[in-house]
Amino acid sequence: MNRPLPEDPMIRSLIAQAKRAQVSRRTMLAGTGAGATALALAACTTDAAPAGPAEDNSANDPTLNWANWPFYIDEDDDGNYPTLLAFQEQFGIDVNYLVTVDDNNSYFATVRDQLALGQDIGADTVCLTDWMVNRWIQLGYTQELNKANIPNAANLVPSLQNPAFDPGRVHSLPWQGGFAGICYNVEATSEVRSVSDLWRPDLTGRVGVLSEMRDTIGVIMLENGVDISGDFTADEFNAALDIFRTQVESGQIRNVRGNAYTEDLVNEDTLAAICWSGDITVLNFEAGYEKWKFLLPEGGATLWNDNFLIPIGSPRKTNAETLINYYYEPEVAAEVAAWVNYITPVAGAQEAAVAIDPELAENQLIFPNDETLAQSKIFRGLTAQEENEYQAAFQAILLGA
Repeated sequence: MNRPLPEDPMIRSLIAQAKRAQVSRRTMLAGTGAGATALALAACTTDAAPAGPAEDNSANDPTLNWANWPFYIDEDDDGNYPTLLAFQEQFGIDVNYLVTVDDNNSYFATVRDQLALGQDIGADTVCLTDWMVNRWIQLGYTQELNKANIPNAANLVPSLQNPAFDPGRVHSLPWQGGFAGICYNVEATSEVRSVSDLWRPDLTGRVGVLSEMRDTIGVIMLENGVDISGDFTADEFNAALDIFRTQVESGQIRNVRGNAYTEDLVNEDTLAAICWSGDITVLNFEAGYEKWKFLLPEGGATLWNDNFLIPIGSPRKTNAETLINYYYEPEVAAEVAAWVNYITPVAGAQEAAVAIDPELAENQLIFPNDETLAQSKIFRGLTAQEENEYQAAFQAILLGA
């Protein structure tokens, strides 16, 4: 059922901006994160829980620091963020948008000591992936959300309302979701349809993969026929790890990177990669044509969500909740989706997207149907022991490269 266009002039303005963004968007291709060797392995068992949340000073401090990943919010030709500008005008809260998350582990390594002491980490909200959210919640590093300040949380799609790591969404709300799949440069190499195709001789030294263990090892496990959402064994994990090790040590894989993997695609150091879905759409917009093709590999793709958290030491909790509520307005969520091309968690955003571009509402990377979702799996939650052992084994390969 189509939703009528809102009467709110601010929302109408956002829709108009989003239409323009479909043809005028640009990217920040300068990488912000460190390489794989700078990743820090964070062991959950060594972290201490802080005493309690910071006192909320939002009423006296109309500012907000938001830490997020690259390519992850709408942006105009002047480098501004239209939805954030509209938010600031409507609510009078100045937002400092920080593109400081390149990889879950490396970001956590920079803030974990402050979190353990309950201190302000310089971010009042940060968007991290499900498994890292699970870690923060278990360690007591987040503040509980006051849903009275987030009435639009009712727009969260039902399938994401009760994850095992945060039943009832007490500590987190999804920002965007997406697939990890594969891509290739259509001008420089032949079609790549499976993870096994990445190991072809003609791609030796020209393959990139992600430093997110669950995505890189996850798609290799799926290629091996393993259901990563089920009770897979250590042997099944290690079999995929052996394949990864072989391809790194042989030089088939050139780089293991966080979001900065896009740099390697642009400068053609890599011609094919394990990658994140929305990034490739952004790169093609920047190039002005379909230079790279993204697809869900024949063996299957991983499916994940990044989530808003409010860190334990944030003194501007209500401001952060006001921001989260704003981005759960379907029309605002649709504008963001039009730029980032990731899966929106907001019910009603697909109908709102029709007003921006009817084709956008049919994009399977933003609004996947059941058939598309069936080609992907969510990497199951790991025990603390599995987390430490699997991540340590993955990290050891990176450090030995």
